[in-house]
Amino acid sequence: MQTFLHGRDLIGDLDFSKEEVETVLEVALDLKRKRALNEPHAYLRDKVLAMLFFFSSTRTRGSFEAGMAQLGGHGAFIESTTTQISHGDTAKEIGEIFGRYFDGIAIRHCDWPIGNAYLNDVAKASRVPVLNMQCEIYHPFQCLADLMTIMEKKGRDLRGKKMVVSWAYAASYLKPISVPQSLILQMPRFGMDVVLAHPPEFKLMPDIMDAAQEQARKSHTGFEVISDPDGMEKAFKDADVVYAKSWGAMLTTEDANEGARIISQYKHWITDAQKMKAAKDDAIYMHPLPADRDVEVTSEVMDGPNSVVFDEAENRLHAQKAVMALTMA
Repeated sequence: MQTFLHGRDLIGDLDFSKEEVETVLEVALDLKRKRALNEPHAYLRDKVLAMLFFFSSTRTRGSFEAGMAQLGGHGAFIESTTTQISHGDTAKEIGEIFGRYFDGIAIRHCDWPIGNAYLNDVAKASRVPVLNMQCEIYHPFQCLADLMTIMEKKGRDLRGKKMVVSWAYAASYLKPISVPQSLILQMPRFGMDVVLAHPPEFKLMPDIMDAAQEQARKSHTGFEVISDPDGMEKAFKDADVVYAKSWGAMLTTEDANEGARIISQYKHWITDAQKMKAAKDDAIYMHPLPADRDVEVTSEVMDGPNSVVFDEAENRLHAQKAVMALTMA
């Protein structure tokens, strides 16, 4: 177990080694047990986390803010439009100044293609850890919660388990590609055979795909891509984990109207009971939420016995508390 993570940033999923991720999961499970037993665990007493949001949030803000309070500290919610960022405060100013005010800086910035660069620029200027609450490339805390949930449901040894990471139709907006990218990077390291399925226009970033292939090669796991207009049900076959969500066609077009037109061709990419029958009987359905009910996934599946979406959402709290305690204490 690698335990010294003090002062470390978590911006990309591979910033922490597999052994360091295992440490995070051990701590997360311990903190989850402590909360269940109402045991005090104020490891961050008098610590303050800046939570800078350029993008709306439900679970991310709630879980980080509650997590800091449960650890004995405080999460300061800062909405970017209420700051002087638009009037001249660059990433360097934010890193330098917030790094002196706060004990950690968490940022959600999903704008394509500038969010990740902004986080890294803040980290270069900051003397305290910078944590990625989601950018346009990575969503590491969601992925940690997902991994924790899969291990709770399927056991610690995931070798040979099939995980489907699938695109799904949603008309609400062009959603970031960060969740599927994080999943295909992280899950092969823990023994899962990953199948990535999407229509041809919804490819992920080439360097992320290369890195995912490399992780699968090093971990001796499978990594298959199904890029087919009708590939969703084929991908679900014999799956242990079904993780189906929408994302935008950013690598095909950056025009929102064109992206919406492309998405409209694939309304049949919905997770429903019929498609879930192709997976194993005990397969779990996962989604990071929010989901477009009865568009992206049917309510029958989302509220059904195979769905773990609310356990998954809860584990955001515990995984994030673990990273904050390890990096900020």
